Amino acid sequence: MATGKIGITSENIFPVIKKFLYSEQEIFLRELVSNAVDATTKVKALARKGELKEDLGDLTVRVSIDKEKKTITVSDRGIGMSEEEVDKYINQIAFSSAGEFLEKYKDSIDAIIGHFGLGFYSAFMVSEKVEIVTKSWQSDKKAVRWTCDGSPEYSMEDSDKTDRGTDIILHLDADSSEYLEDSRIEELLKKYCLFLPVPIAFGKEKEWKEDKYVDTGKDKIINDTEPLWLKKPVDVKDEDYKAFYKKLYPSSFEDPLFNIHLNVDYPFNLTGILYFPKIRTNLEIQKNKIQLYCNQVFVTDSVEGIVPEFLTLLHGVLDSPDIPLNVSRSYLQSDSNVKKISNHITKKVADKLSDIFKTNREDLEKKWDDLKLFIQYGMLTNEKFYDSAKDFYLFKNTDGKSFTLEEYKNIIKDNQTDKNKTVIILYATNKEEQFSSIEAAKSKGYDVLVLDSAFDSHFINQLEQKNSDLRFMRVDSDTLDKLIRKDDAPKSSLTDSQKTDISAVFNSQTPKNTKMNFTVEFDTLSADDMPVIITQSEFMRRMKDMGKMGGPESSFYTNLPDNLNLVVNENHPLIKELVDDTFKKTADGTSSFDSELKTLKADLESLEKLTKDKKPEEISTEEKNKKEELQKKISDTENNRKKVFEDYAASNIKVKQLIDIALLANNMLKGEDLAKFVKRSVDFVGK
Repeated sequence: MATGKIGITSENIFPVIKKFLYSEQEIFLRELVSNAVDATTKVKALARKGELKEDLGDLTVRVSIDKEKKTITVSDRGIGMSEEEVDKYINQIAFSSAGEFLEKYKDSIDAIIGHFGLGFYSAFMVSEKVEIVTKSWQSDKKAVRWTCDGSPEYSMEDSDKTDRGTDIILHLDADSSEYLEDSRIEELLKKYCLFLPVPIAFGKEKEWKEDKYVDTGKDKIINDTEPLWLKKPVDVKDEDYKAFYKKLYPSSFEDPLFNIHLNVDYPFNLTGILYFPKIRTNLEIQKNKIQLYCNQVFVTDSVEGIVPEFLTLLHGVLDSPDIPLNVSRSYLQSDSNVKKISNHITKKVADKLSDIFKTNREDLEKKWDDLKLFIQYGMLTNEKFYDSAKDFYLFKNTDGKSFTLEEYKNIIKDNQTDKNKTVIILYATNKEEQFSSIEAAKSKGYDVLVLDSAFDSHFINQLEQKNSDLRFMRVDSDTLDKLIRKDDAPKSSLTDSQKTDISAVFNSQTPKNTKMNFTVEFDTLSADDMPVIITQSEFMRRMKDMGKMGGPESSFYTNLPDNLNLVVNENHPLIKELVDDTFKKTADGTSSFDSELKTLKADLESLEKLTKDKKPEEISTEEKNKKEELQKKISDTENNRKKVFEDYAASNIKVKQLIDIALLANNMLKGEDLAKFVKRSVDFVGK
């Protein structure tokens, strides 16, 4: 028996491996099974070349557990190793410095394993001792048993193994007992080895017999050696794609919408199948659903940096030997092959959707609600995808009809172009809540889109930036005459002072809710329009909506109360009647205040004339005090005068009733306020 030290030119590498890879220790099984598959693939190649004369026999890679001995064994009938090869490939590891090693590859676990060929040494992450029992395919070579306890010392001796191939025997340490459970090993094999090209056996198939499961004696093969993505697309049927999707995602209860079969061999190698899952409008976004393989070996389901961010919403499989898996993510993102692959996948996705739009638009329209979020996300985050998708992106109006942007602009431009030659696209975010505003727009011959997805506020911002001739306006963000202003605004019939008085009447009866602030405005609308209308600024509402999605203004706008406009329609008969009644009923109460204000303001004006040419330090204390006194008296008198109008409003139930009707039309009247409105309405009808 020979003994020696593994050739490491720095300090002991085993503690480094254990410490550095501890969080990903489960990959030991992937590495050992992958090595076994590689050895099997090589022996097949030797047989094809005629160098191996003996019968290949059963090439199944076998994984087994011995709970009593606390061992896991991975066995293959591949090319095996001679004593010289064990010494070369196992005993010689050259690193200039473990410190340098860790620093250089700290960003990538796969870097350690893949770059340095340390797949075998991952076994020491879970083992207190590892044995290799191997026999070379070359008949003149003796079988070898190699043993190491995790220190640089090893022993190597002859073995009585008679069959070609290698057994790796892991004597698990106390912290790794979880890997003695059949369910845990099967879980890892299905995660990492599900599509390896050589059969992987673990345990025996069972069947239900006489009220219990019994072994059938037939190997339980874990993997599918010929996964669907390796087949030519012309040889695959729709039901095959759906069945493969169920294999990838057994807990999924819905079929995917579409799929894309990738099969590229130049200028890079890439195969795979990508599926479009249903993505609801409530943002059920699930990333990490694309599985990345390298020659059928599972590597990761975190593919950011390899595909554009929006494509991480897709499901499926990518397999490429040209993606450098053993380098840091920052390097990965700048790698030329990765960029080509990323661009190719983006183009294939866009081409697929474009093709469906051109050949089966009806089907695309049916599935649009499940695709919309994905496509919007792509257009917002990937310029190349935007350029392609803008021609097939579909908008739906409140009648359920679908249009591209260009189609829609051509339909509405004659009726919805304002005096500044801008096409105004009206939209609703909730057909039920904004029903009255939608109906008012339709009555004027306008069309209204439905934009109810989580990304719509960001999306219409993008469209406005790229199309300077159009603007999106929510149908309730202003009165219709202001939303699509055809001519200059008609002149108001009220003076500024009258507007101030009527504002006090209405403002005093608005809900005193910290989440809503009301500003009374006046507009000369049609007599057929509502007497009072509630609107919200398009800019403020859109900023708040984007803030909810974590936009740059989120920390500011989302905490602001809703600033609403209470628009009083001067031309409505009820408002005209109310205005006349207001000034008639308040005349006696305001006349004395008007006289007092006239005197006070005259006194203040005289004082300001006397002091206007004086420097601040030249104004006497007496003059300053007099000015402050007059200003306070004016303010107090104005407040007392304002209270006259507020008292009038409190005694006139029509004011509160008109406001509540406007709130009700916007789905803003709830709880106690709604109950009071109903009772008031009943009382009002009974009079």
